[in-house]
Amino acid sequence: MTKILIADHHPITRMGISSLLEKEGVYEIVGKVTNGKDLFRALKTKNPDVLILEIDLPEINGITALRTIKSENPGTKILILSCHPEEMYALNAIKAGAAAYLSKTASTEILSEAVHQVARGGIYLNKEISEKINSGTTRSNNLVSRYKKLSTREIEVLNLLSTGKRNKDIAEALDINEKTVSTYKTRLLKKLRVDNLADLINQSRLLQIRPT
Repeated sequence: MTKILIADHHPITRMGISSLLEKEGVYEIVGKVTNGKDLFRALKTKNPDVLILEIDLPEINGITALRTIKSENPGTKILILSCHPEEMYALNAIKAGAAAYLSKTASTEILSEAVHQVARGGIYLNKEISEKINSGTTRSNNLVSRYKKLSTREIEVLNLLSTGKRNKDIAEALDINEKTVSTYKTRLLKKLRVDNLADLINQSRLLQIRPT
């Protein structure tokens, strides 16, 4: 039996994932946690084969926490299941140590397939990412190309900006000072080739996949 740990602060999500995987008959749900403190405790005591993780879990620092998790738990494979669109985080999540990244808009079939792939030691990325990028306009392709050059921290700042967060909120969320946030904003304006915050936020939202 493959041991699964689920880390998500939404009760319905935890229950749904657990119910789906238990029906497969090859997975054992060894724990369900709702915050970073309980997550790190469960990783030590439960020693799961696969961690299904929401990167917005309270008390963890987004994608940057992946490096710590992988460093301390090298035998645990991580599947990110997040409310954030795949274009926003997938590639950086993989670079940081995740074995898969799925949006919560994915079907149960895709989630099941991804967990199976990760449990076997593989890496899973939804093919729709490439298809949507390849079928996009020249402008979109150029934007994606620029976006891929951003650092993990720059992407985190950009994502928080796109949700309307102020510098103070971003600083608190990422545990950095407000001056540093301003520095990241300046870098983002330059790298994404825009002149103001409104255009920066608009470009970040152009990258999002919305359900059809």
